[in-house]
Amino acid sequence: MKRAFAGVCVLLTILLTGYLFYVAKQIERQSSMDEARPADVILVLGAAEYRGKPSPVLQARLNHALLLYLRGLAPYILTTGGAGGDPVFTEGEVGRAYLAQHGVRSEAIITEEGATTAQSVESAAETMHRMNLHSCIVVSDGYHIYRVKRLLESHGISVYGSPRPPAGSPSQAQLRWLYIRQSVGFVLWQVGINI
Repeated sequence: MKRAFAGVCVLLTILLTGYLFYVAKQIERQSSMDEARPADVILVLGAAEYRGKPSPVLQARLNHALLLYLRGLAPYILTTGGAGGDPVFTEGEVGRAYLAQHGVRSEAIITEEGATTAQSVESAAETMHRMNLHSCIVVSDGYHIYRVKRLLESHGISVYGSPRPPAGSPSQAQLRWLYIRQSVGFVLWQVGINI
């Protein structure tokens, strides 16, 4: 009986590992696709901010969203992200201020908070439904887009990914780690654990 149980555990481990690598491959494929097209809103995922200033990663995401907005692909930009330990500023509000400083009308900027990707996406989906917005262009780092797309699609939203231009050139090992980490987050979400 113990050997049968051990065999089942080994088989399940192999299957789970295989599935994680399959999802990681899907994430890798999605990470380099720019699907930008006309939509109801451009959704910018938050990243770190420093005392009211966007981090280089957040600034790159905001700049990419700004270019899409200026191309006329959507009438709104929705910024997301929580405080991340900052008692004064949130990533979403820092994004709003940055976009306003760069000429986006305040009425065109929507802000939502969330401490995690799942919380930010949940809040964004609720706001989109409330505003009767049915499609969005997701702007984030390439490795992040696959999971965000699936989370939003589960709310009945049409989603197009548009990764920000890469900064620097991460090693293959770094990229693989990012893909695996995102695949773990995606599989956890599939079983009801949101991170």
